[in-house]
Amino acid sequence: MSYNKVIYILPNDLIEKVQEYVDGEFIYIPRKSSNKKEWGAGTSIRQELYTRNTQIYEDYFAGHSSQDLSKKYFLSLKSIQRIIRQQKNID
Repeated sequence: MSYNKVIYILPNDLIEKVQEYVDGEFIYIPRKSSNKKEWGAGTSIRQELYTRNTQIYEDYFAGHSSQDLSKKYFLSLKSIQRIIRQQKNID
């Protein structure tokens, strides 16, 4: 998230009105529901996680134990079990 100076965005009369409620504090103005993006839409993380999870599933069926996969991928045992369960439902 980046910050923008309000003096470059809002008219002075609106800034003064906001200052009546919040003076010198940081505030967050959320996006409109119609403008919200899905999680990971701005990066490649979804594809990276899909690739990683697919590899975990393949390693599991190649004979690696959940404990070994947990150490290999630096994830908790519960996370490995969840990923394997989710991948089974996809196939």
